[in-house]
Amino acid sequence: MMSETNSSARDWLDGFARELGLDAPDEDTIDKLLDLAGAAAHDSERIAAPIACWMIGVAGIDPIEALALAEKYVSERAT
Repeated sequence: MMSETNSSARDWLDGFARELGLDAPDEDTIDKLLDLAGAAAHDSERIAAPIACWMIGVAGIDPIEALALAEKYVSERAT
């Protein structure tokens, strides 16, 4: 059942992290994930954004490293 009030993204992420038994991401990590999602969405269809973030989680790659890999991939596709 949906709540009648929406929580902030930070509150939602904090709560979901608790459900997963994880520490919530810090602001820098969130920024890098949003940058990664932006790179995926702007270079393809928007559906690539959440899937790219899921892929780095499965691969166990840090968002900073993943962003660098995504930017490299995007730049190589442009040439």
